[in-house]
Amino acid sequence: MYLTQSLHRSVQQHPERPAIRAGALVRSYRELAERVARLAGALQTLGMQPGDRVAMLALNSERYMEYQFAVPWGGGALNPCNIRWSAAEILYSLDDCASTILLVDDTFKAMAEGFRGEAKTLREIVYCGSGDTPAGMHDYEALIATSAPVPDAARRGDDLAGVFYTGGTTGFPKGVMLSHTNLCSSALALHSEGTAPAGSCYLHAAPMFHLADMGIAAAHWIEGSTHSVLPAFNPEAVLQAIERDRVTHVLLVPTMIQMLVDHPAMKQGRDLSSLRSVIYGASPISEAVLDRAMAALPGVEFVQAYGMTELSPLATLLPPFFHTPEGRKLGKLRAAGRASYCTEVKIVDLDDREVPRGTVGEVVVRGPNVMLGYWNKPEQSAEALRGGWMHTGDGAYMDDDGFIFVVDRMKDMIISGGENVYSAEVENIVAQHPAVAACAVIGIPSEQWGETVHVIVVLKPGADATAESLIGHCKQLIAHYKCPRSVDFVAQLPLSGAGKVLKSVLREPFWKAQKRGVA
Repeated sequence: MYLTQSLHRSVQQHPERPAIRAGALVRSYRELAERVARLAGALQTLGMQPGDRVAMLALNSERYMEYQFAVPWGGGALNPCNIRWSAAEILYSLDDCASTILLVDDTFKAMAEGFRGEAKTLREIVYCGSGDTPAGMHDYEALIATSAPVPDAARRGDDLAGVFYTGGTTGFPKGVMLSHTNLCSSALALHSEGTAPAGSCYLHAAPMFHLADMGIAAAHWIEGSTHSVLPAFNPEAVLQAIERDRVTHVLLVPTMIQMLVDHPAMKQGRDLSSLRSVIYGASPISEAVLDRAMAALPGVEFVQAYGMTELSPLATLLPPFFHTPEGRKLGKLRAAGRASYCTEVKIVDLDDREVPRGTVGEVVVRGPNVMLGYWNKPEQSAEALRGGWMHTGDGAYMDDDGFIFVVDRMKDMIISGGENVYSAEVENIVAQHPAVAACAVIGIPSEQWGETVHVIVVLKPGADATAESLIGHCKQLIAHYKCPRSVDFVAQLPLSGAGKVLKSVLREPFWKAQKRGVA
Protein backbone atom coordinates (compact mmCIF):
# COMPACT_ATOMS: atom_id res chain seq x y z
CA MET A 1 0.00 0.00 0.00
CA TYR A 2 1.15 3.53 -0.72
CA LEU A 3 -0.39 6.98 -0.25
CA THR A 4 -0.45 8.06 -3.89
CA GLN A 5 -2.25 4.90 -5.02
CA SER A 6 -5.64 6.57 -4.68
CA LEU A 7 -4.61 9.52 -6.84
CA HIS A 8 -3.64 7.21 -9.71
CA ARG A 9 -7.01 5.47 -9.43
CA SER A 10 -8.96 8.72 -9.50
CA VAL A 11 -7.08 9.98 -12.57
CA GLN A 12 -7.75 6.70 -14.33
CA GLN A 13 -11.46 6.52 -13.49
CA HIS A 14 -12.68 10.14 -13.31
CA PRO A 15 -9.95 12.57 -14.41
CA GLU A 16 -12.27 15.57 -14.86
CA ARG A 17 -14.04 15.25 -11.51
CA PRO A 18 -13.28 18.23 -9.26
CA ALA A 19 -10.58 17.19 -6.81
CA ILE A 20 -10.25 20.51 -4.98
CA ARG A 21 -12.48 23.52 -4.45
CA ALA A 22 -10.88 26.46 -2.65
CA GLY A 23 -13.09 29.52 -2.98
CA ALA A 24 -13.31 30.30 -6.69
CA LEU A 25 -10.50 27.88 -7.56
CA VAL A 26 -11.45 24.44 -8.89
CA ARG A 27 -8.96 21.76 -9.94
CA SER A 28 -9.75 18.40 -11.49
CA TYR A 29 -8.03 15.16 -10.57
CA ARG A 30 -6.15 15.29 -13.88
CA GLU A 31 -4.85 18.76 -13.04
CA LEU A 32 -4.03 17.76 -9.49
CA ALA A 33 -1.97 14.75 -10.58
CA GLU A 34 -0.08 16.83 -13.16
CA ARG A 35 0.81 19.47 -10.57
CA VAL A 36 1.76 16.81 -8.00
CA ALA A 37 4.13 15.11 -10.46
CA ARG A 38 5.75 18.47 -11.29
CA LEU A 39 6.05 19.52 -7.65
CA ALA A 40 7.63 16.15 -6.85
CA GLY A 41 10.16 16.80 -9.61
CA ALA A 42 10.85 20.27 -8.24
CA LEU A 43 11.47 18.88 -4.76
CA GLN A 44 13.89 16.33 -6.18
CA THR A 45 15.69 19.14 -8.00
CA LEU A 46 15.97 20.98 -4.68
CA GLY A 47 17.74 17.94 -3.28
CA MET A 48 15.00 15.72 -1.81
CA GLN A 49 16.36 12.19 -1.54
CA PRO A 50 14.38 9.02 -0.75
CA GLY A 51 13.10 9.27 2.81
CA ASP A 52 14.10 12.93 3.30
CA ARG A 53 11.72 14.92 5.49
CA VAL A 54 9.97 17.84 3.79
CA ALA A 55 8.07 20.19 6.10
CA MET A 56 5.12 22.52 5.52
CA LEU A 57 4.15 25.43 7.74
CA ALA A 58 0.93 26.91 6.41
CA LEU A 59 -2.79 27.37 6.78
CA ASN A 60 -5.10 25.06 4.85
CA SER A 61 -5.05 25.50 1.08
CA GLU A 62 -5.20 23.58 -2.19
CA ARG A 63 -1.39 23.62 -2.09
CA TYR A 64 -1.39 21.75 1.20
CA MET A 65 -3.12 18.81 -0.46
CA GLU A 66 -0.64 18.97 -3.35
CA TYR A 67 2.18 18.82 -0.78
CA GLN A 68 0.59 15.77 0.88
CA PHE A 69 0.74 13.89 -2.41
CA ALA A 70 3.89 15.37 -3.99
CA VAL A 71 6.30 14.55 -1.18
CA PRO A 72 5.61 10.79 -1.22
CA TRP A 73 5.31 10.89 -5.04
CA GLY A 74 8.88 12.17 -5.13
CA GLY A 75 10.07 9.65 -2.54
CA GLY A 76 10.21 11.91 0.51
CA ALA A 77 8.49 11.88 3.90
CA LEU A 78 6.04 14.47 5.22
CA ASN A 79 6.62 16.70 8.25
CA PRO A 80 3.50 18.88 8.63
CA CYS A 81 4.25 21.63 11.18
CA ASN A 82 1.83 22.55 13.95
CA ILE A 83 0.73 26.11 13.18
CA ARG A 84 -0.23 26.72 16.84
CA TRP A 85 3.29 26.13 18.11
CA SER A 86 5.85 28.79 18.89
CA ALA A 87 8.79 29.37 16.55
CA ALA A 88 11.05 27.55 19.02
CA GLU A 89 8.83 24.44 19.04
CA ILE A 90 8.59 24.39 15.25
CA LEU A 91 12.34 24.84 14.93
CA TYR A 92 12.82 21.92 17.31
CA SER A 93 10.63 19.68 15.13
CA LEU A 94 12.50 20.70 11.97
CA ASP A 95 15.86 19.98 13.55
CA ASP A 96 14.75 16.85 15.37
CA CYS A 97 13.80 14.96 12.21
CA ALA A 98 16.39 16.74 10.02
CA SER A 99 13.92 18.37 7.62
CA THR A 100 15.75 19.66 4.54
CA ILE A 101 13.01 21.60 2.71
CA LEU A 102 10.25 23.81 4.14
CA LEU A 103 7.12 25.03 2.34
CA VAL A 104 5.66 28.19 3.89
CA ASP A 105 2.74 30.53 3.18
CA ASP A 106 2.12 34.25 3.81
CA THR A 107 1.11 33.73 7.42
CA PHE A 108 4.42 32.15 8.37
CA LYS A 109 6.97 33.54 5.90
CA ALA A 110 8.45 35.92 8.47
CA MET A 111 8.88 33.08 10.94
CA ALA A 112 10.48 30.95 8.25
CA GLU A 113 12.96 33.70 7.42
CA GLY A 114 14.02 33.57 11.05
CA PHE A 115 14.84 29.88 10.68
CA ARG A 116 17.55 30.50 8.09
CA GLY A 117 20.42 30.96 10.49
CA GLU A 118 19.06 28.68 13.18
CA ALA A 119 17.78 25.48 11.53
CA LYS A 120 20.52 22.87 11.46
CA THR A 121 19.46 20.88 8.39
CA LEU A 122 17.10 23.17 6.47
CA ARG A 123 18.54 23.89 3.02
CA GLU A 124 15.66 25.28 0.95
CA ILE A 125 12.48 27.26 1.62
CA VAL A 126 9.59 27.26 -0.86
CA TYR A 127 7.15 30.17 -0.69
CA CYS A 128 3.60 29.02 -1.42
CA GLY A 129 1.78 32.26 -0.62
CA SER A 130 0.07 34.69 -2.98
CA GLY A 131 2.35 37.73 -2.71
CA ASP A 132 5.86 38.51 -3.89
CA THR A 133 8.37 35.77 -3.19
CA PRO A 134 10.79 36.81 -0.42
CA ALA A 135 14.45 36.94 -1.30
CA GLY A 136 16.17 33.61 -0.87
CA MET A 137 12.97 31.57 -1.23
CA HIS A 138 11.72 29.60 -4.23
CA ASP A 139 8.38 30.50 -5.77
CA TYR A 140 5.93 27.59 -5.58
CA GLU A 141 4.13 28.23 -8.86
CA ALA A 142 7.38 28.94 -10.72
CA LEU A 143 8.77 25.61 -9.54
CA ILE A 144 5.71 23.77 -10.84
CA ALA A 145 5.75 25.66 -14.14
CA THR A 146 9.44 25.01 -14.84
CA SER A 147 9.81 21.46 -13.50
CA ALA A 148 9.20 18.33 -15.53
CA PRO A 149 6.84 15.74 -14.06
CA VAL A 150 8.57 12.70 -12.56
CA PRO A 151 7.34 9.12 -12.15
CA ASP A 152 5.84 8.15 -8.83
CA ALA A 153 8.57 6.78 -6.57
CA ALA A 154 5.89 4.47 -5.11
CA ARG A 155 7.60 4.03 -1.75
CA ARG A 156 5.30 1.71 0.12
CA GLY A 157 4.67 -0.71 2.93
CA ASP A 158 6.92 -0.03 5.91
CA ASP A 159 8.71 2.84 4.15
CA LEU A 160 8.46 6.05 6.18
CA ALA A 161 5.57 8.19 4.94
CA GLY A 162 5.89 10.99 7.45
CA VAL A 163 6.95 12.24 10.86
CA PHE A 164 3.96 13.75 12.67
CA TYR A 165 4.74 15.65 15.85
CA THR A 166 2.55 15.33 18.90
CA GLY A 167 2.70 17.01 22.27
CA GLY A 168 4.68 20.19 22.74
CA THR A 169 2.63 21.40 25.68
CA THR A 170 5.06 19.86 28.18
CA GLY A 171 8.64 18.82 27.55
CA PHE A 172 9.85 18.16 24.02
CA PRO A 173 7.52 17.12 21.19
CA LYS A 174 7.69 13.55 19.93
CA GLY A 175 7.91 12.78 16.22
CA VAL A 176 5.55 9.91 15.42
CA MET A 177 6.92 7.84 12.54
CA LEU A 178 4.13 6.53 10.32
CA SER A 179 4.59 4.24 7.36
CA HIS A 180 2.57 4.02 4.16
CA THR A 181 0.92 0.85 5.52
CA ASN A 182 0.04 2.65 8.76
CA LEU A 183 -1.73 5.51 7.00
CA CYS A 184 -3.34 3.43 4.26
CA SER A 185 -4.71 0.79 6.64
CA SER A 186 -6.31 3.49 8.81
CA ALA A 187 -7.79 5.14 5.71
CA LEU A 188 -9.15 1.81 4.46
CA ALA A 189 -10.72 1.13 7.87
CA LEU A 190 -12.42 4.54 7.84
CA HIS A 191 -13.62 4.00 4.28
CA SER A 192 -14.95 0.56 5.20
CA GLU A 193 -16.96 2.16 8.01
CA GLY A 194 -18.86 4.19 5.41
CA THR A 195 -17.35 7.56 6.25
CA ALA A 196 -16.59 8.40 2.60
CA PRO A 197 -19.41 7.18 0.32
CA ALA A 198 -19.51 7.78 -3.42
CA GLY A 199 -20.30 11.32 -4.51
CA SER A 200 -18.94 12.93 -1.34
CA CYS A 201 -17.51 16.39 -0.89
CA TYR A 202 -15.27 16.59 2.19
CA LEU A 203 -14.68 19.95 3.88
CA HIS A 204 -11.22 20.67 5.30
CA ALA A 205 -12.26 22.94 8.19
CA ALA A 206 -9.95 21.33 10.75
CA PRO A 207 -6.22 22.06 10.32
CA MET A 208 -4.63 20.03 7.55
CA PHE A 209 -1.34 19.70 9.45
CA HIS A 210 -3.16 17.51 11.95
CA LEU A 211 -3.49 13.79 11.33
CA ALA A 212 -7.18 13.81 12.25
CA ASP A 213 -7.94 15.81 9.10
CA MET A 214 -5.45 13.93 6.95
CA GLY A 215 -6.76 10.60 8.21
CA ILE A 216 -10.35 11.39 7.24
CA ALA A 217 -9.19 13.01 4.00
CA ALA A 218 -7.26 9.85 3.09
CA ALA A 219 -10.50 7.84 3.26
CA HIS A 220 -11.96 10.36 0.80
CA TRP A 221 -8.82 10.05 -1.36
CA ILE A 222 -9.66 6.36 -1.73
CA GLU A 223 -13.18 7.20 -2.86
CA GLY A 224 -12.05 10.02 -5.16
CA SER A 225 -14.20 12.61 -3.39
CA THR A 226 -14.11 16.35 -3.98
CA HIS A 227 -12.24 18.33 -1.31
CA SER A 228 -13.45 21.77 -0.24
CA VAL A 229 -10.75 23.74 1.57
CA LEU A 230 -10.97 26.59 4.10
CA PRO A 231 -7.83 28.33 5.41
CA ALA A 232 -8.97 27.71 8.99
CA PHE A 233 -12.07 26.96 11.01
CA ASN A 234 -14.57 29.81 11.11
CA PRO A 235 -18.26 29.10 11.74
CA GLU A 236 -19.58 31.47 9.10
CA ALA A 237 -17.00 30.34 6.53
CA VAL A 238 -17.96 26.71 7.20
CA LEU A 239 -21.62 27.50 6.53
CA GLN A 240 -20.74 29.37 3.35
CA ALA A 241 -18.57 26.50 2.09
CA ILE A 242 -21.28 23.90 2.79
CA GLU A 243 -23.75 25.97 0.82
CA ARG A 244 -21.40 26.94 -2.03
CA ASP A 245 -19.62 23.61 -2.58
CA ARG A 246 -22.48 21.30 -1.57
CA VAL A 247 -20.33 19.76 1.15
CA THR A 248 -21.50 16.35 2.37
CA HIS A 249 -18.95 15.46 5.07
CA VAL A 250 -16.92 17.44 7.59
CA LEU A 251 -14.63 16.71 10.54
CA LEU A 252 -15.16 18.91 13.62
CA VAL A 253 -14.17 18.52 17.25
CA PRO A 254 -17.00 19.04 19.77
CA THR A 255 -15.74 22.55 20.53
CA MET A 256 -16.12 23.45 16.85
CA ILE A 257 -19.58 21.87 16.69
CA GLN A 258 -20.67 23.99 19.65
CA MET A 259 -19.25 27.16 18.05
CA LEU A 260 -20.94 26.34 14.74
CA VAL A 261 -24.44 25.58 15.96
CA ASP A 262 -24.46 28.50 18.40
CA HIS A 263 -23.28 31.02 15.80
CA PRO A 264 -25.79 33.71 14.76
CA ALA A 265 -25.20 32.82 11.09
CA MET A 266 -27.03 29.53 11.71
CA LYS A 267 -30.24 31.55 11.96
CA GLN A 268 -29.86 33.18 8.54
CA GLY A 269 -31.67 30.56 6.47
CA ARG A 270 -28.66 28.81 4.90
CA ASP A 271 -29.16 25.91 2.52
CA LEU A 272 -27.28 23.14 4.31
CA SER A 273 -29.28 20.32 2.75
CA SER A 274 -26.20 18.74 1.15
CA LEU A 275 -24.56 17.97 4.52
CA ARG A 276 -24.91 14.31 5.43
CA SER A 277 -22.34 13.59 8.13
CA VAL A 278 -20.30 15.25 10.86
CA ILE A 279 -17.45 13.16 12.19
CA TYR A 280 -15.90 14.30 15.44
CA GLY A 281 -13.11 13.27 17.76
CA ALA A 282 -10.77 14.48 20.52
CA SER A 283 -13.51 13.98 23.13
CA PRO A 284 -17.06 12.68 23.49
CA ILE A 285 -19.84 15.11 22.72
CA SER A 286 -22.10 16.25 25.53
CA GLU A 287 -25.78 15.51 25.12
CA ALA A 288 -26.53 19.21 25.48
CA VAL A 289 -24.32 20.11 22.49
CA LEU A 290 -25.53 17.11 20.49
CA ASP A 291 -29.16 18.13 21.03
CA ARG A 292 -28.45 21.64 19.79
CA ALA A 293 -26.50 20.31 16.82
CA MET A 294 -29.20 17.84 15.78
CA ALA A 295 -31.82 20.57 16.04
CA ALA A 296 -29.72 22.95 13.94
CA LEU A 297 -28.72 20.28 11.41
CA PRO A 298 -31.74 17.98 10.99
CA GLY A 299 -31.03 14.81 9.07
CA VAL A 300 -27.25 15.04 9.56
CA GLU A 301 -25.53 11.96 10.99
CA PHE A 302 -22.96 12.26 13.77
CA VAL A 303 -20.03 9.83 14.06
CA GLN A 304 -17.34 9.72 16.73
CA ALA A 305 -13.83 8.56 15.84
CA TYR A 306 -11.38 7.80 18.64
CA GLY A 307 -7.67 7.44 18.16
CA MET A 308 -4.35 9.27 18.27
CA THR A 309 -1.48 10.23 15.99
CA GLU A 310 0.35 7.04 16.97
CA LEU A 311 -2.59 5.05 15.51
CA SER A 312 -2.61 6.79 12.12
CA PRO A 313 -5.08 7.89 13.72
CA LEU A 314 -8.07 5.51 14.03
CA ALA A 315 -8.75 3.00 16.83
CA THR A 316 -12.53 2.91 17.34
CA LEU A 317 -15.70 4.33 15.83
CA LEU A 318 -19.15 5.11 17.27
CA PRO A 319 -21.67 4.90 14.39
CA PRO A 320 -24.52 7.37 13.75
CA PHE A 321 -27.28 5.20 15.25
CA PHE A 322 -25.97 5.63 18.80
CA HIS A 323 -26.32 9.42 18.50
CA THR A 324 -30.03 9.26 17.69
CA PRO A 325 -32.69 9.49 20.40
CA GLU A 326 -33.44 5.79 19.95
CA GLY A 327 -29.78 4.80 20.02
CA ARG A 328 -29.01 6.97 23.04
CA LYS A 329 -31.42 4.83 25.09
CA LEU A 330 -28.86 2.02 24.81
CA GLY A 331 -26.39 4.10 26.83
CA LYS A 332 -23.57 4.19 24.30
CA LEU A 333 -23.36 7.92 23.55
CA ARG A 334 -20.49 8.43 25.98
CA ALA A 335 -18.64 5.54 24.37
CA ALA A 336 -15.80 6.06 21.90
CA GLY A 337 -17.19 3.14 19.90
CA ARG A 338 -15.83 -0.30 19.13
CA ALA A 339 -12.61 -1.41 17.50
CA SER A 340 -12.55 -0.49 13.83
CA TYR A 341 -11.54 -2.81 11.02
CA CYS A 342 -7.97 -4.17 11.11
CA THR A 343 -7.64 -3.09 14.75
CA GLU A 344 -7.60 -4.89 18.11
CA VAL A 345 -8.38 -2.97 21.29
CA LYS A 346 -8.27 -4.12 24.91
CA ILE A 347 -8.12 -2.63 28.41
CA VAL A 348 -5.17 -3.62 30.60
CA ASP A 349 -3.86 -3.07 34.12
CA LEU A 350 -0.40 -1.81 35.11
CA ASP A 351 1.05 -5.26 34.37
CA ASP A 352 -0.51 -5.32 30.87
CA ARG A 353 -3.05 -7.96 31.87
CA GLU A 354 -6.50 -7.56 30.40
CA VAL A 355 -8.99 -6.41 33.04
CA PRO A 356 -12.60 -7.59 33.46
CA ARG A 357 -15.33 -5.78 31.53
CA GLY A 358 -16.42 -2.61 33.30
CA THR A 359 -13.04 -2.14 35.01
CA VAL A 360 -11.05 1.00 34.27
CA GLY A 361 -7.57 0.41 32.87
CA GLU A 362 -5.39 1.61 30.01
CA VAL A 363 -6.47 1.39 26.37
CA VAL A 364 -3.98 -0.54 24.24
CA VAL A 365 -4.23 -1.09 20.50
CA ARG A 366 -2.67 -3.52 18.02
CA GLY A 367 -2.88 -3.54 14.23
CA PRO A 368 -1.27 -2.38 10.97
CA ASN A 369 -2.15 1.22 11.91
CA VAL A 370 0.21 1.29 14.91
CA MET A 371 3.19 3.60 14.43
CA LEU A 372 6.72 2.51 13.63
CA GLY A 373 7.89 4.40 16.73
CA TYR A 374 9.02 7.84 17.88
CA TRP A 375 11.76 9.52 15.88
CA ASN A 376 15.13 9.18 17.65
CA LYS A 377 13.45 8.11 20.88
CA PRO A 378 14.04 4.35 21.14
CA GLU A 379 13.34 4.14 24.88
CA GLN A 380 10.01 5.97 24.64
CA SER A 381 9.13 3.88 21.57
CA ALA A 382 9.84 0.64 23.40
CA GLU A 383 7.78 1.78 26.40
CA ALA A 384 4.80 2.82 24.26
CA LEU A 385 4.90 -0.31 22.08
CA ARG A 386 5.72 -2.92 24.71
CA GLY A 387 4.36 -6.33 23.96
CA GLY A 388 3.42 -5.26 20.44
CA TRP A 389 0.56 -3.04 21.65
CA MET A 390 0.35 0.76 21.52
CA HIS A 391 -0.20 2.01 25.06
CA THR A 392 -2.39 5.08 24.65
CA GLY A 393 -2.24 6.52 28.16
CA ASP A 394 -6.04 6.78 28.11
CA GLY A 395 -8.04 5.43 31.02
CA ALA A 396 -11.17 3.56 29.93
CA TYR A 397 -13.38 0.55 30.45
CA MET A 398 -15.02 -1.83 27.97
CA ASP A 399 -18.62 -2.91 28.36
CA ASP A 400 -20.04 -6.34 27.57
CA ASP A 401 -20.74 -5.30 23.97
CA GLY A 402 -17.14 -4.29 23.28
CA PHE A 403 -17.74 -0.54 23.49
CA ILE A 404 -14.88 1.54 24.88
CA PHE A 405 -15.74 4.27 27.39
CA VAL A 406 -12.79 6.64 27.71
CA VAL A 407 -13.07 8.21 31.14
CA ASP A 408 -10.10 10.53 30.73
CA ARG A 409 -6.46 10.87 29.96
CA MET A 410 -5.03 8.94 32.89
CA LYS A 411 -2.87 11.94 33.82
CA ASP A 412 -6.04 14.09 33.97
CA MET A 413 -7.61 11.98 36.68
CA ILE A 414 -8.22 13.99 39.85
CA ILE A 415 -7.68 12.31 43.20
CA SER A 416 -9.63 14.19 45.85
CA GLY A 417 -9.72 12.83 49.36
CA GLY A 418 -8.69 9.42 48.08
CA GLU A 419 -11.54 9.29 45.53
CA ASN A 420 -10.92 9.14 41.81
CA VAL A 421 -12.72 11.82 39.80
CA TYR A 422 -12.68 11.65 36.01
CA SER A 423 -12.94 15.15 34.57
CA ALA A 424 -14.79 14.05 31.44
CA GLU A 425 -17.72 12.91 33.58
CA VAL A 426 -17.91 16.25 35.40
CA GLU A 427 -17.55 18.19 32.14
CA ASN A 428 -20.52 16.34 30.69
CA ILE A 429 -22.67 17.39 33.64
CA VAL A 430 -21.54 21.02 33.64
CA ALA A 431 -22.18 21.22 29.87
CA GLN A 432 -25.84 20.36 30.46
CA HIS A 433 -26.39 23.65 32.29
CA PRO A 434 -28.42 25.90 29.96
CA ALA A 435 -26.00 28.84 30.35
CA VAL A 436 -22.83 26.89 29.51
CA ALA A 437 -21.29 26.98 26.05
CA ALA A 438 -18.04 25.16 26.88
CA CYS A 439 -16.13 24.00 29.94
CA ALA A 440 -13.04 22.22 31.19
CA VAL A 441 -12.43 20.50 34.52
CA ILE A 442 -9.03 20.28 36.22
CA GLY A 443 -7.67 19.38 39.63
CA ILE A 444 -6.19 22.17 41.71
CA PRO A 445 -4.10 21.80 44.88
CA SER A 446 -5.79 21.56 48.26
CA GLU A 447 -4.15 21.11 51.66
CA GLN A 448 -7.18 19.27 52.96
CA TRP A 449 -8.07 17.04 50.04
CA GLY A 450 -4.85 16.88 48.00
CA GLU A 451 -6.77 18.10 44.99
CA THR A 452 -10.18 19.62 44.51
CA VAL A 453 -12.29 19.80 41.37
CA HIS A 454 -12.20 23.15 39.57
CA VAL A 455 -14.19 24.06 36.44
CA ILE A 456 -13.45 26.77 33.88
CA VAL A 457 -16.59 27.88 32.07
CA VAL A 458 -17.42 29.79 28.89
CA LEU A 459 -20.98 31.12 29.01
CA LYS A 460 -23.29 31.38 26.02
CA PRO A 461 -23.66 34.91 24.62
CA GLY A 462 -26.11 36.84 26.80
CA ALA A 463 -26.37 34.06 29.39
CA ASP A 464 -25.68 34.47 33.07
CA ALA A 465 -24.73 32.05 35.82
CA THR A 466 -22.96 32.06 39.16
CA ALA A 467 -20.49 29.63 40.65
CA GLU A 468 -23.12 28.65 43.20
CA SER A 469 -25.74 27.87 40.55
CA LEU A 470 -23.32 25.72 38.54
CA ILE A 471 -22.16 23.79 41.59
CA GLY A 472 -25.78 23.31 42.68
CA HIS A 473 -26.62 22.01 39.20
CA CYS A 474 -23.84 19.42 39.48
CA LYS A 475 -24.90 18.33 42.97
CA GLN A 476 -28.28 17.36 41.57
CA LEU A 477 -26.72 14.99 39.03
CA ILE A 478 -23.48 13.48 40.37
CA ALA A 479 -21.92 12.50 43.69
CA HIS A 480 -20.91 15.51 45.76
CA TYR A 481 -17.23 14.53 45.86
CA LYS A 482 -17.18 14.80 42.06
CA CYS A 483 -18.70 18.28 42.00
CA PRO A 484 -16.61 21.41 41.41
CA ARG A 485 -15.59 23.25 44.56
CA SER A 486 -14.70 26.38 42.57
CA VAL A 487 -15.50 28.01 39.22
CA ASP A 488 -13.76 30.46 36.90
CA PHE A 489 -15.54 32.22 34.04
CA VAL A 490 -13.50 32.99 30.89
CA ALA A 491 -14.20 34.33 27.42
CA GLN A 492 -12.63 31.30 25.72
CA LEU A 493 -10.69 28.14 26.48
CA PRO A 494 -7.12 27.69 25.20
CA LEU A 495 -7.09 25.18 22.34
CA SER A 496 -4.38 23.14 20.64
CA GLY A 497 -4.03 23.06 16.87
CA ALA A 498 -6.28 20.00 16.87
CA GLY A 499 -8.99 21.84 18.81
CA LYS A 500 -8.35 20.09 22.12
CA VAL A 501 -8.53 22.09 25.33
CA LEU A 502 -5.00 22.71 26.66
CA LYS A 503 -5.48 21.66 30.26
CA SER A 504 -1.80 22.17 30.99
CA VAL A 505 -2.32 25.89 30.32
CA LEU A 506 -5.35 25.95 32.62
CA ARG A 507 -3.51 24.10 35.41
CA GLU A 508 -0.34 26.18 35.31
CA PRO A 509 -1.48 29.18 37.43
CA PHE A 510 -2.67 26.89 40.19
CA TRP A 511 0.33 24.54 40.29
CA LYS A 512 3.25 26.84 39.48
CA ALA A 513 4.15 27.28 43.16
CA GLN A 514 3.94 23.53 43.84
CA LYS A 515 6.75 21.02 43.52
CA ARG A 516 4.46 18.63 41.67
CA GLY A 517 1.76 19.01 39.08
CA VAL A 518 -0.71 16.73 40.87
CA ALA A 519 -1.37 15.81 44.48
